[in-house]
Formats: sequence, C-alpha cells, structure tokens
Amino acid sequence: MSSLRILLRSLAVAALSAALIAPASVARAEPTPAELTKQIEKSSTELERIVESYNKLKEEIKANKATAAALQARIGPLQAQAERSRADVGVLAVTAYKTGGLPTAQALLEQGGSNSLVDRLGTLDQLTRQRQATIASFTTDQRKLIDEKTRLDATLAREAAQAKQLAAGKKKIEADLARLYELRRQAYGRATEAPGTASSAGSPPAISGSAGVAVRYAYGAIGKPYVWGADGPDGYDCSGLTLASWRAAGKSLPHNAAMQWDATARISRSSLQPGDLVFYEGLGHVSLYVGSGQVIDAPSAGRNVSKRDMDIMTIAGYGRVR
Repeated sequence: MSSLRILLRSLAVAALSAALIAPASVARAEPTPAELTKQIEKSSTELERIVESYNKLKEEIKANKATAAALQARIGPLQAQAERSRADVGVLAVTAYKTGGLPTAQALLEQGGSNSLVDRLGTLDQLTRQRQATIASFTTDQRKLIDEKTRLDATLAREAAQAKQLAAGKKKIEADLARLYELRRQAYGRATEAPGTASSAGSPPAISGSAGVAVRYAYGAIGKPYVWGADGPDGYDCSGLTLASWRAAGKSLPHNAAMQWDATARISRSSLQPGDLVFYEGLGHVSLYVGSGQVIDAPSAGRNVSKRDMDIMTIAGYGRVR
C-alpha cells in the first residue's frame, strides 16, 4: 500500500474518531435565559388567545342554555293551546259526522217567514266562519309549536357540539400549560411566581362611584395567581379579572376580552378614567385602568395579578363600562 493511501486512511479514521467522541452538548446547547424568556412570552401570548377562545365558547354555551330554557318555557303553553285547538277541531269533526255535515238545505227549507230565512242564513254564515276560525287557530298553534321545537332542537344540537369543542379546548390548554410551566422552570427555577401581596402596589386611588368599587377590587386581587378560565376570588385570567372587578360594582360583563370590547363604549386615550378597560392588539388581552398610566391585569399563566404600565403591548383601544 502506498504511503499516500496510508496517510489518507489515517486521516479518515482520525476524522471519524473525532466525530464520535465530540461532545454532544454542542448540538444540544441549552437555550439561554433570554431565549427561554422569548419562548415563554410567545407561548403565553398564544395560550392566552386559546384561553380567551375557550372563554368565548363558554359564554356562547351559557347564552344557548338560556335560549333553550326560554324556548322550553314557551313550548309548554303552546303545546297546551295546540291540544285545546285540536280538541275543538275534534268536536267539529264528531258533530259533522253525527249530523251528516252542515244541514244547510234543511235549515233553509224549514217553515218560516222571510225574516226567519234571513236570520237562518246569517246564523249559518256565522257558524261557518267560527268553524273556519277554529281550524285556522289550530293550524297556527301547531305551526308555532313546530317552529319553536325546531329552534329548540337546533339550539340543543349547537350546544352539544360546543360542549365537545370545549372539552377539546381544555385538553389543548392543559397540554400547552405543561410545556409553558416547564419553560418557566428552566428559565426561573419554578413554574409559577411566588405569591404576592396587594400592599406591594400601594393604596388604591380615592375614586367614588361604581368605578371606584371596581378599582378597589382589582387592587385587592394583586398578587393572586393567573388561573385560566377563572373569575375569582382565588385566581383570574385577564377577562375574568375585569369581569370580577365590575361585578363587584354591580355591572355585568361577559368572560371574554373581545365580547367585553363589544359590551363597552369606545373612548379615546385622553378620556381614560380609572375603571375603564384597556384592550390590546387582537383583543386577546384586557386590563383595568387605575390612573396615572397604570393598569391592573392578570398577565399570563405562571404569573400573578399585578399593577404595571398600560403600554405593556400594542393597544387596540379603550372601553368604558356602560
């Protein structure tokens, strides 16, 4: 074997050996804290959108349940009315069968003067109209009943389909949460922030009226954990916190940021007052304005309710609870 061939073979063996014994850690470098934080922020944003979609579905199911209950309440009386109408028509049918139909000729040929004949004609006309009205009433009642039952069946079917979506959404959220918590453990050494205290944010501003009640409630929630799908008192997601704050003030809001956008009046940034809602890009997040450019919100899974600058992300707009 030539010296050149021996040299080439030696180099190839050396290269292969180096590749085999090279540290695997180079290929599997652990992400830096900055990279982990970026992944956490991205995962948190995506998860919050999914949570808000889940909340919206729950609100729609709630509305469908209310619709179904209202339809069911209407169906009862309609069914009773239809049964009464059916009985009236049945009486007419039995009478017609027994008498061989309306004895028009007999009624007209009976003895009596012209006045009597006119009276009998009027009576026959009246009886005919009454029978037609009875039959028409029965038909109308039956149609109403069928329409209401059809609407109820469609509502119940929609509700059942949404319940399946809800179950699938819950599984996805739980899987996403597990991944997010693992990222947080890698980055911060624990899956969730340590419990906080409301006193760390200072005292709530002195605000009167229902807005003051909402703001004070939000201050009292500071330090409590983000809990997806929750509206207190032990944890909140973003729209759950704004809902609970205004619920304490006697106002009702849906448990979904986009639906809260629809339920509030649009205002400008310069018109902001404590108690107003601040909505963020995509309507996937909402916070409660507490004055001086600050908001209180439930940020994301693994974090606690906190007071922070309202420009935490791109703002979509502002809403005032009506």
